[in-house]
Amino acid sequence: MTIALQPPSWVIQTEDEQFSIFGTDQLGRDLFARCIVGGAISVAVGAAAATLAVVLGTLWGTIAGIRGGRTDAVMMRVVDVLYGLPAIMLVVLITVAVGGLVEQGMVTSPPLRELINIVALLVAIGAVSWLTVSRVIRGQVLSLRSRPSIDAAKTIGVGRVRLFTHHILPSILGTIIVYATLTVPTAILSEAFLSFLGIGIREPLPSWGNLAADGLSQLNTVQSRWWLLLWPCLMIAITLVVINYAGQHLRYKVDPKHA
Repeated sequence: MTIALQPPSWVIQTEDEQFSIFGTDQLGRDLFARCIVGGAISVAVGAAAATLAVVLGTLWGTIAGIRGGRTDAVMMRVVDVLYGLPAIMLVVLITVAVGGLVEQGMVTSPPLRELINIVALLVAIGAVSWLTVSRVIRGQVLSLRSRPSIDAAKTIGVGRVRLFTHHILPSILGTIIVYATLTVPTAILSEAFLSFLGIGIREPLPSWGNLAADGLSQLNTVQSRWWLLLWPCLMIAITLVVINYAGQHLRYKVDPKHA
């Protein structure tokens, strides 16, 4: 029988306790399993949000760079305005607004409600994370426009879509991949922060953010259940360090001058 709030077995184990490498939570659930499942959810949400951000940023920056002139000026002023707004507050507002609509009874199926909350969360994170990508891609496209090969393609009447897919995209693909890798940690951290506050991934689904919140709620001066807070925080830290290192290494390989 699983015991609630059991410390990790390598710290102390009695005969009536089952082996649990990370310990158990207040409901007797194995914390190792919840950290693994929560990590899968957190990384999936972060990766999906980063993908959305990179797609939006690439499209916005490419259109601004190819069109140029007044279109470029207007589009980049929009980016400047959005840069001036607190990103995390926009994410909170979008997530809370969608959550409020769901809670008002517009969706009655619990699995569907959870799915809508997750999709709203990743869309909100992705919708405020594309600004840097758009600026970088625009700069790359502007530099490519002056190349003789691009001028020659324009001269023979190559359309904008073909110009992008055959001449510009292959040249900026490395930059896109690098910034996609560097955007994932930010998205994961945003999801963890929102879930920690209770407006991201919610119980019964685990995520590193709400696991850390549960662990913090169990800390007290009488008995410290330190393992409940340690493991999700450690998982977040290790994942962010590994992804950031991989992104920096990839950036050095693709663009050594700016690494």
